[in-house]
Parts: sequence; C-alpha cells; structure tokens
Amino acid sequence: MPESPRILAIDQGTTSTRAIVFDGDARPVGSEQVELSQHFPQPGWVEHDPLEILDSALDMSKAAVAKAGIGMQDLTCVGVTNQRETTLLWERDSGRPLANAIVWRDRRTSEVCKGLELRGLGEEVRQITGLVLDPYFSATKLRWLLDAVPDGQRRAEDGEICFGTVDSWLIYRLTGGASHVTDVTNASRTMLLNLHDLQWDPEMLSLFDIPRQMLPEVLPSAADFGVTSGDVLGAEAPITGVAGDQHAALYGQACFEPGMTKCTYGTGAFVLTNTGSRVAGSKEGGLLATMGFQVGSKRVYALEGSVFSTGATVQWLRDGLGVIEHAIDTELLVMETSGNDGVYLVPAFAGLGAPHWDASARGVIVGLTLGTGKAHIARAALESTAYQVKDVIDVMDNVAGRRRTNRPLRADGGQTANGFLMQFQADILDRPVEVAAVQETTALGAAFLAGRGAGVWRSDAEIAGLWQAAETYEPRMGDGERLRLHAGWLNAVRKAMTL
Repeated sequence: MPESPRILAIDQGTTSTRAIVFDGDARPVGSEQVELSQHFPQPGWVEHDPLEILDSALDMSKAAVAKAGIGMQDLTCVGVTNQRETTLLWERDSGRPLANAIVWRDRRTSEVCKGLELRGLGEEVRQITGLVLDPYFSATKLRWLLDAVPDGQRRAEDGEICFGTVDSWLIYRLTGGASHVTDVTNASRTMLLNLHDLQWDPEMLSLFDIPRQMLPEVLPSAADFGVTSGDVLGAEAPITGVAGDQHAALYGQACFEPGMTKCTYGTGAFVLTNTGSRVAGSKEGGLLATMGFQVGSKRVYALEGSVFSTGATVQWLRDGLGVIEHAIDTELLVMETSGNDGVYLVPAFAGLGAPHWDASARGVIVGLTLGTGKAHIARAALESTAYQVKDVIDVMDNVAGRRRTNRPLRADGGQTANGFLMQFQADILDRPVEVAAVQETTALGAAFLAGRGAGVWRSDAEIAGLWQAAETYEPRMGDGERLRLHAGWLNAVRKAMTL
C-alpha cells in the first residue's frame, strides 16, 4: 500500500474517456485517455454506445492505475465525473442497455420542447428546476426513449428499467448492480429535480410522465456511492465522490467563494459562477440556476452559461473541413494573420446555448472575401470561443448585480493549451485569465470530492491551498478595438439567428 493516498478519478466525457490517479498532494501520478465514438443516425441526433462508455472507463482505469505503479487494491477511493444530461436506459436485473445513450448535444426533442413552451410551461419549469425548456436536458430525452423502447413505459412502471445519466450507469455497473444512485449536480441537470429541496419533483415527473421507481437515489457530491466489485474493476474500492463535469471543474478550480468563476473549454465551453447558498435568478439572459456541489449538508449553488460548440468547432475544422490535422495547428495558422479581417464564424451547429437559447440558429461564416484563407477561418473559429464566453460572463455579471470586475477567470480544459485563445479571451473580457496547473480540472474535482468523501482532505480550505495556476494571461487590448471586434461578432450572431 502506498504511503500517500491514491485516488482514481474516472472522467467520462463527450469525446473521450480519461482516468487519472492522484496522490495526496493532488498531483497526477498515472493517466490514460481514449477517444469515444460518436454516432449520428439522423441530422441533429447524437448517440453513444453505453457499453463502449463502460468498457472505456474500465480499460482506462486499469491502465492509469498500472501507470501509477500500484494495484487496484491500493486505491484509497474512486471519484466519477461525467458528461451531463446524456440519457441512458438499462434493465435492472441484467444491466443490459436498452438503447444507445442520447447525448446532451442531441436535438431530436426540439419540437417537444417548443410545444411545452407554447403551453406556457416554461416559467413553471424554470421556477422548479432552474432550467429552460430545451432538448439539452434529460427529461425529454428520457420521455423519447420510453416511447421508443418496446413496452418501455409499462416496464419502467413495473420497476424493470433504470434511468440514469452517465454517472449512474457507470456506478451501477462498477458496483455490480448494487448501487443505483446519482449526485445532486447530475440530478439538477435532468429537468426532474426540484432545485430548492433537491428531491425528484412530483410536478416534473407528472409533466413528462416519468415513473418515480426508475430514478436513482440522489446523494451529495461527496458521499458513499457504493463499492466497486472486484469482478468488474479487479478490487473493491469505495466510490466517494461524484459530480457532473462542469460542477467537478468548479470544485477542482477551488471556486469556493461567491463570485468566483471558472470556464471549462472542452467540446463546449461552460461558465459557472459560485452564488453561495442561494438559488440565483436565472431568467434574465438565459442563464441557468444549478447546483454547484454539495459536501455534507453544505449546498453551494451556481449560475451557469452553457456554450454548445467550442472545442467541437476545432474538431469540425479537422474532421469536417480538413483545414487542420491536429487541434494545435490552429495556433500555428493564426500566426499567419495580423487580425481577423472582418471574418467571423458563429458555430451554431446545434443551435445556440446561453445567453441566446435559440435551437433554430444555424452556423454562419460572415465577412468572406477572395482574400480569405484557411488561416482566417481557423482564427475565426478560435475567436468564436472567446466571444461566446464573453457574452455569457457579461450577462452573468448583470444578473448577479456586479459591475465588471478584474477578478480572474479560472480556466481549464483542452483548449487552454492554445496560447492565442487564452490571450484573446483575456483581451476580449478585459480581465485576467488564470489557467490551472492541472489542466484536467474535471478529473481533479472528482478526486477532490472523492477525497473529501473518504476523509483524505477535511476542508475546502485545505483543497484551496493545493490549487495552482500554470499561467496567467493579462488583458492588453485597447477599449476601442475590443468594442469594435465584439460589435462585429454580435452582428454575425444576429445573422445566425435569422436564417
């Protein structure tokens, strides 16, 4: 047994699955990652294979533990963080998935959400759940699956079928079917949880006709979620921390004080600001009220702005257009430009998230001339991430009643490796951007929560002392240029919303 604790964090994301082993000083000592297949059966539909999700989590966990030079029996505890809202159904007895997982990016229930909005139900949903009526969330996905699976409603009512987000699915299989659970953060993204009492809400269950008996038990983010089965993972280890990826990143970034804000740059960009013990109003600006995290009885809420396409935009440049071979190529291409030359890309591939919430918006590139080359397109793709994040933070400050502040934005995720993007983000925000020393802060947050649940760390203050920035980007753009560039972006967004 190693002298220092060893915590396995399973980070199951939209495009990849990663496992990292951390020591007692929150340092990664073993890591592995694999890409996850994406399935697009129809336009606007996005699915994952539940068994591939499970197998990738198991394989990466075993590989990361081996890289750490320990055995599964040496693990102190396990934490899980996951792509949120992605919806799965499986048989309770066998654990067999009944369909592909419907991914958060999927838009197949857009018309259902529009219909509910036309019935005037949007405000009721927002008041209870903190969310807006949008296909992004789990409830309409679950309703679609119950209608699509043969005899799905009856089997769910009879207790034969389990629903879960990815955390629930993994824990169910990791524990050999012993635990059907979720945490408050993942539950708060289903559109079925009452955000105020943190219980499954009878009105929401009735609205979507969801049988209560198919839902997992809701626990705090640091809690006893069960014990891994030796037959599945190779040894028994307590699962003591769970959070949706963005909430795990908020915790991993040590955003423990109200007003502290983080942005995770992954497939999308997700901005969360700590609002303390109160559920902040979310109606203005299309922001979402959500759980931040819960450790013990302490509830921390957050305001969230979800940007659908950031890293996915770069992936589209690579896989869809063939403009680049690797994501880092965008930074090299940008060096060939001296400015954006009026070229803007609005990546509304699946509509626009916060602050617009326009499911019908479509992607546009504006400002093209015969002088436009692939370097301009690459630059516009990177700049689009920073503009979208700025739009969210501007509204977030207004809703929270704060004037613009120089309080740093804490940044994590794959795109933080792009120096051009991080500098442009600081410039367009006019505030410092602190890039976390541990780039994979979602996994770190899961490890922190698991460590809190297992008693490795006993306070948030202890964890805050472990957080470090790898680099800080200071703003250096003039006000006039900032206003001019952002005005051009807003004009492009208007075009995307009127197609």
